[in-house]
Amino acid sequence: MSGEGSPTLDIDGTGLKVTIVAGLWHTEISNGLLEGARRTLAAAGADVTEIRVPGSFELPVVARAALESGADAVVALGVIIRGGTPHFEYVSDAATSGLTQVSIMTGKPIGFGLLTLDDEQQGLDRAGLPDSKEDKGREAAEAAIATALIVRALRAANG
Repeated sequence: MSGEGSPTLDIDGTGLKVTIVAGLWHTEISNGLLEGARRTLAAAGADVTEIRVPGSFELPVVARAALESGADAVVALGVIIRGGTPHFEYVSDAATSGLTQVSIMTGKPIGFGLLTLDDEQQGLDRAGLPDSKEDKGREAAEAAIATALIVRALRAANG
């Protein structure tokens, strides 16, 4: 499983504004990711806003708007399951590249919770549900907060 060896970060997000941007496709999986991110951000003490978008393709533009509107970090959550056409590759690449570009352009972190899957079971295994092996929503939220704290410290030290 890809999550072996992943860190569990104990972080304090007090004072951070974090926006969760989550796609609506594949409801059970996406809602599991969302719950994992919610739990993590609440435990960290972050100020959280949630925005639901139609699908993963829309994540980058809304993430950018959130970051430009004052969020310190975004947690991007989405689910793309491979089908029988090249659509999977196009959407996966566009969403991934778009989120990377937004993070670099804004200088603010995006916790990457975009699942690109061969089948639904892989998503259920990663969604943070009671029978899941991993919680990618939690991991994305932890990464967003930890990186926002690093960026904040670097700017304070150099500014």
